Amino acid sequence: MSRTLTVFGHLAPARRAILPDVKVQLKPLSQQVIVITGATSGIGLATARMAAKRGAKLVLAARNEEALHQLEGEINAAGGQALAVPTDVTKKQEVVNLADAAVSRFGDFDTWVNDAGGSIYGLIRKVPVEEERKLFELNYWGVVYGSRVAADFMRDRGGAIVNIGSVASDRAIPLQSAYSASKHAVKAFTDALRVELEKEGAPVSVTLIKPTAIDTPFFRHAKTYMEAQPVEPSPMYAPELVAKAILCAAENPMRDLLVGDKAPLESWMGRFFPGLGDKFVKRTMFEGQKSDRRPQPGENRVFQGPSSELRERGGYDEVTTMEHSMYTEAAMRPLLTGAVTMGICAAVAAVLLGSGGKKGWF
Repeated sequence: MSRTLTVFGHLAPARRAILPDVKVQLKPLSQQVIVITGATSGIGLATARMAAKRGAKLVLAARNEEALHQLEGEINAAGGQALAVPTDVTKKQEVVNLADAAVSRFGDFDTWVNDAGGSIYGLIRKVPVEEERKLFELNYWGVVYGSRVAADFMRDRGGAIVNIGSVASDRAIPLQSAYSASKHAVKAFTDALRVELEKEGAPVSVTLIKPTAIDTPFFRHAKTYMEAQPVEPSPMYAPELVAKAILCAAENPMRDLLVGDKAPLESWMGRFFPGLGDKFVKRTMFEGQKSDRRPQPGENRVFQGPSSELRERGGYDEVTTMEHSMYTEAAMRPLLTGAVTMGICAAVAAVLLGSGGKKGWF
């Protein structure tokens, strides 16, 4: 039986916002059909596997057909139900076809997760505008197409739209201007969509997930116009933490959710202390984002999609991956958030301010 919940949100650490009284009926995961874009790598892959274990039926979308069908076979062989639909989210008609395939196979879908994305590194003056446009096609328009299609299907019967943003939507990162700008755009679009659906009385939950640095192949696939391959930040957080947040939003209406103990401090730095944030990133985020490596074959695949290998994590050397986040666990239980946030922010601030410009904290 589905559960009737009142939409509520998580505006900022230690703060909740009660949204208008729109009733949203979200089913338990075991009764859901979930569409996931970017399903063959990183966060999307972790989410697909976790959702399958919890009994959800899955519609899997990605550009690499070999990897996509491999994942479909893996889930079906384990007793789950999955449908692979090769999809380029930068093409509107292919996103429409994805929704049609979900309805044709399962009769409906309950949650739509927009996860596909990537990044480009380099000074603004060195990154071609054409490349920035291509990144927006992936990071922003892919989310727009998916959200619009999902909203059209859900407007009368309800469901959940979960968009994967970034803490960079609150605090822009130098050398990743196009990525940061696209995530700012995703945030604005998601916020506007949420309010418009509420105004219509549509029983649709719209959630923005904002992770900090996550241990996925993201950094290997990013395109670089720097003289070096981007450094992998340390510590990073496990992709399963983001997957848990996504699946929490699939069952429980919420406004937005930061993932990782560093995320609230990074968000606050951009939103409430922008001048201090500017000074800090100027000090740490130029040389701090450059590794000692030249780009290697198989890297810089942001516009080609991931390889045929199914990889949740990046497999980076000398990177600490945090398997748990006290903040995110608390944020998924809003009554605990305020009690945990301040202590975590103080602890993380002490570490960051004492880093002395070490590489890759953000």
